[in-house]
Amino acid sequence: MPETFRSQAVRGFSPGDSFVITRTFSREETEHFGDLTRDYNPVHYDERWTDAKGFDGPICHGLLVGGMICEFGGQVGWLATGMDFKFIRPVYFGDTVECRIVLTQVDENGKARAEAEFFNQDGGLVGKVSLRGRLPVGDERGILDQMISEGDPTNPLAR
Repeated sequence: MPETFRSQAVRGFSPGDSFVITRTFSREETEHFGDLTRDYNPVHYDERWTDAKGFDGPICHGLLVGGMICEFGGQVGWLATGMDFKFIRPVYFGDTVECRIVLTQVDENGKARAEAEFFNQDGGLVGKVSLRGRLPVGDERGILDQMISEGDPTNPLAR
């Protein structure tokens, strides 16, 4: 069985460690994200608007796509202290995006930096993000290990 992100967090991280997350985005997810964030920009909903903007149709919210990093962060117990996004191309409903995350700095106190790039199903770069945060250390890693040994009941991705 491959090592999970969470079990890697228990082991500890080093610069150069990398992670890949893949996801396909639907219209329904985008609409739900709009409801949660109250972002009703017509670029996500109205084809007249997207035609006027030069898009091929309504697009996913940039932060919905960028939020793929939350799967990594949530699995490893990353506490974010900063994120700098760059949105390069639109992501359309039905697009499959691969997020590639690489840890670039990790110190003994858990202070870390990472870079992530997002690619669509055609290999086109759709976004980037620079991340700053804190990884679990000491007792926190022990707690994650206990959670895993208990079946990680609060983590649907562990099932």
